[in-house]
Amino acid sequence: GGERPEAAEAGPGHEDFRPRIVPYYRDPSKPYKKVLRTRYIQTELGFHERLFVAVLTSKATVNTLAVAVNKTVAHHFPRLLYFTGLRSAKVPHGMVLVAHGDERPIWLMYETMHYIHQHFGSDYDWFYIMQDDTYAQAEQVKALVTHLSINQDVYLGRAEEFIGGDEQARYCHGGFGYLISRSLLLKLHPHLDSCRNEILSVRPDEWLGRCIIDFLGITCVSQLQGQHYHTYELAKNTELEKEEEEGFQAALAVHPVSDMTLMYRLHKHFSRIQLDKAYQEIQDLQMQIRNLTALTPAGEAGVTWPVGINAPFLPKSRFEVISWDYFTEQHLFSCPDGSPKCELSGASKTDVSEIIESAVEQLNSRYQPLLRFSKRQLLNGYRRFDPTRGMEYTLDLLLEAVTQKGHSHVLAKRVSLVRPLSKVEIIPMPYVTEATRVQLVLPLTVQDLDFVANFLDMFAMNTLDTHDNALLTLLFIYHPYDAQRVGQVDVFAGVKAMVGELEKRYAEVKIPWISVKTEVPSQVKLMDIVSKKHPVDTLFFLASVWTEINMEFLNRCRMNTISNWQVFFPVHFQEFNPALVYRGEQTASSTTDFLRDGHFDRHSFAEACFYNSDYMTARTKLAADILDQDEVLESMEVFDVFLHYSGLHLFRAVEPGLVQKYTLRSCNPRLSEELYHRCMLSNLEGLASRSHLAMALFEQEQANST
Repeated sequence: GGERPEAAEAGPGHEDFRPRIVPYYRDPSKPYKKVLRTRYIQTELGFHERLFVAVLTSKATVNTLAVAVNKTVAHHFPRLLYFTGLRSAKVPHGMVLVAHGDERPIWLMYETMHYIHQHFGSDYDWFYIMQDDTYAQAEQVKALVTHLSINQDVYLGRAEEFIGGDEQARYCHGGFGYLISRSLLLKLHPHLDSCRNEILSVRPDEWLGRCIIDFLGITCVSQLQGQHYHTYELAKNTELEKEEEEGFQAALAVHPVSDMTLMYRLHKHFSRIQLDKAYQEIQDLQMQIRNLTALTPAGEAGVTWPVGINAPFLPKSRFEVISWDYFTEQHLFSCPDGSPKCELSGASKTDVSEIIESAVEQLNSRYQPLLRFSKRQLLNGYRRFDPTRGMEYTLDLLLEAVTQKGHSHVLAKRVSLVRPLSKVEIIPMPYVTEATRVQLVLPLTVQDLDFVANFLDMFAMNTLDTHDNALLTLLFIYHPYDAQRVGQVDVFAGVKAMVGELEKRYAEVKIPWISVKTEVPSQVKLMDIVSKKHPVDTLFFLASVWTEINMEFLNRCRMNTISNWQVFFPVHFQEFNPALVYRGEQTASSTTDFLRDGHFDRHSFAEACFYNSDYMTARTKLAADILDQDEVLESMEVFDVFLHYSGLHLFRAVEPGLVQKYTLRSCNPRLSEELYHRCMLSNLEGLASRSHLAMALFEQEQANST
């Protein structure tokens, strides 16, 4: 082979982007210092966010034009701030406003540039500055910055001549917005004070342009690196619907926008243009897919409907078949609570109405002007959620078809529709660590005494021996009869002795207990007592006596519980009755196949992870609602408190780290009917699987028949 060609000499216009390995070198004479790692990898790698947007507003327009900007484009930009001289009495909701305390235009521009550099100069690559009487096409601006190199000093906008100047230099007109690169902002910042003192101007955009030219020698440009900054100046009384100019249709920014209504009309107009473009692109892509699929081994049979959407999920066995839910316009025949029929309401009703409307609209677009359809009735409706593609619908519609001559005919038509899964978004979550201390709370009744020893053994082995950052508080629930006799016979004396042994074995460990006297051990009432005895930032894990504590679960408890954001209710794995499952063949399941020998008990809400501050906030709202009616508290669990009285996320998920051995729970009839029924269901479903129960019945019948 020939010799490897030498790389071209790197010059100003020939950057060598080949990666270089920087060898690690540590000075042996200096002491070793531990490197502190950053929280996020993008910080360590020096990544910046793409675009920061500043909107210049005023006290007079912050509640009108600035609100219109916020409603039309703010949600498209990752970060947008509003800058004003004087703050108005009422700041509109959802807008971050920075007031500089002076309405003078030059002062406002100076302070804004200074503020942007100080707070965001090191975090963003591009800075887009616009006025509140500017309509900017947000997606187009975002697309523009993705095509520009961040290594150059960029001052991009609508280039204008200076007033009374005949020189070649230009400034960017503020009304149409302009783009400044991070490198330019960093170079400009040291000269801002000199510009404020030396440059006299009436217009802030002209002042900034003069400052950049005089101190950096950079002029405003309207096109750069093959990208054009298209703008359009709006004349008075312009009719947007009749505006056909190519410059208007391609504009990134439109100015001046005189009122809120015009801003919304512009947004509607440009959104329609973008939507039409998107639909046209979809059609083009579908055509390309059809043409290419015809050349594949599967041929035209390989084209799935709708074209471009994933093919339906193909089940490999009958257990993987996704069932269809039947519905009419009034009722749903697959209800969340398990009942056979329920009224169609809320999101489901809206969904069905939209689908029927869309079906008729699609039929009309396909057959008009020959036929015009209108809906008479939905005969049958079926829907199912396919995780690979989205929601599928099959509708039997009774339609009235009208011809061009006015003849009408009623016919039934079956149509299929798909509501595809759209762009998946990652929801930003607050940062949490696994270092948080967990406070375990274990309520105990007399019926639980047989299981306490195992709980304490597992707690000692998995947390105390491993020095996990977890504490335990016991809650002794005395029946009024036992409470009277506690001087003679303490029913919890054995448990207290076990706790004493643990505290002797682990000198640094203290396991406090709280004694409570009640006939009805309501979860909420018990939690009220515990909550008052702990700091507000405590992370509670409400456990049951059958819970086997382990480090894996405690870490998930820490990670899934976020203060003022999310609470975690794990669904534990309940092992089946070994007498029914194994029938003497073997006594214990191995760890590899435990999922076969039990089920996740969705009826149980005994375990919960939450912060004390979140519980106290929700409990305060509950107290205001029920005015301390004890019977209401007896019918509630902690889960209900968070569900109905907090705005937090409730994370309910199966938890393979919480495995409970089979025991027949004692259900307290003094609790509410729903809680008692749920406890009984948990017991019954925890006996064995359907196949094991069927085998047990079969063997019993065989024994009886012989």
